Amino acid sequence: MPIRALTLDDAPAIAGLVRANREFLAPWEPVRPESYATDDGQREVIRVALDQQEQGTTLLHVITDGAGRVVGRITLNGITRGPFQSCSVGYWLSAADNGRGLATAAVHDIMRVAFEDLGLHRIQAGTLRHNVRSQRVLERNGFVRFGLAPAYLNIAGTWQDHLLFQVLTDVPD
Repeated sequence: MPIRALTLDDAPAIAGLVRANREFLAPWEPVRPESYATDDGQREVIRVALDQQEQGTTLLHVITDGAGRVVGRITLNGITRGPFQSCSVGYWLSAADNGRGLATAAVHDIMRVAFEDLGLHRIQAGTLRHNVRSQRVLERNGFVRFGLAPAYLNIAGTWQDHLLFQVLTDVPD
């Protein structure tokens, strides 16, 4: 399994990846303060997210390679219960580890967590229109495009359109 639960102890590894991949990630991420790329900055990001996890609205994981080295993050967020039973998934991978199938495997594994462990019905993901690689990761995992969200997120300092994808658990007939 190329994912495992994220902990505060992962802050230095994540911060190192963020620093090393700043230019690579910039077109796909919100503009972040300089402190985001520091060990302390990542500890704070993780602390806040772990609080949200305790409230049941977020689930944090790291993506690892075959040797157990941290190479990215994958998160279920916006977990909603009741009749919706849904969440969104977001992920990123270091530039050096792209194209090795790790993101596809991580999405596959987080789907199992969402559907089997959490009992959710639906996972949604949004990608920038031009992020074809991420769209392929989703499609390889059975996600289907269902819409376009204009000016959906502020990415790289600009409100950008996103293609929306979803996957559902098997629904009995």
